[in-house]
Amino acid sequence: MNRAPASVWRNPIHFLAFGLGSGASPWAPGTVGTLAAVPLWYLLAQLPLVTYLLVVLAAFAVGCWLCQRTSEDLGVHDHGGIVWDEFVGYWVTMIAVPVAPLWALLGFVLFRVFDILKPWPIRWADQRVHGGFGIMLDDLIAGVFAALVLQIIMHVIA
Repeated sequence: MNRAPASVWRNPIHFLAFGLGSGASPWAPGTVGTLAAVPLWYLLAQLPLVTYLLVVLAAFAVGCWLCQRTSEDLGVHDHGGIVWDEFVGYWVTMIAVPVAPLWALLGFVLFRVFDILKPWPIRWADQRVHGGFGIMLDDLIAGVFAALVLQIIMHVIA
């Protein structure tokens, strides 16, 4: 069982790194964190595509710092409750996807599958790239893989 440090609720950096507190879930914090990213995606998806991409890029860059700082503060590399990387990975998955419950669910499932199974090069990045950038990178790659599969599905159906 995952135990979140009390600082999640007191430190705004930890609160963000823990996905607005969603990573404090004692069970499946990565999945809960990804679920917490869904309503935010609905808001982000209203933006023009270029703005959406810039926001996601900024969220990745800030996430590298948030995750690094939180890991250092907690003394644990990639604490299970750090889920900002899941937020960004899901948002990458959902680039240029129609705003509809079916697509939100399919993107969620695809992202979680790639994030959990970690096929190459996701596992390689997870094991070899360290620090905040490393925490963010494997989920970024999982998001790209999930996005590619989701785009293929969208184009086959359309």
